[in-house]
Amino acid sequence: MDAVLGALGIYVVLLLVFRLTGKRTLAQVTTFDFVILLIVGEATQQALLGEDFSLVHAALVIVTLVLLQRASDFLAWRFKRFERVTDGVPSLLVSDGAVLKEALDLNRLDESDVMEAARAKQGLERLDQVKWAVLEASGDITIVPVQNAAPQA
Repeated sequence: MDAVLGALGIYVVLLLVFRLTGKRTLAQVTTFDFVILLIVGEATQQALLGEDFSLVHAALVIVTLVLLQRASDFLAWRFKRFERVTDGVPSLLVSDGAVLKEALDLNRLDESDVMEAARAKQGLERLDQVKWAVLEASGDITIVPVQNAAPQA
């Protein structure tokens, strides 16, 4: 029973930690982020297994985590409010070429992040060519260009 309760506790803690770090945390993993993820993974493994490295204990922890994820997916599918809390919601960053500074600040982004996505995904060079820029719940930035906003030659 300790394995199940420990897995539940760690699952909730990690879910909260990664939600608090923001949408972009897992979208763009830097070397530093990767090292932190490895350390978190090791700390999680130690917390979940403790001194008991038996196959049964490890299997119980894995099954518990998989069931928690399946339950979370079901609740997100069934209750949109739960989905908004666990997965987040899209955030409008640019509207009709105007940067929404408050939204950028809230999501710990800057104009260069939006322009990088605009260049990479649509070949756009200026903000006035962007109809909308949306930070998706996945952490990806979607760019919708202004109609007839072809890149400059």
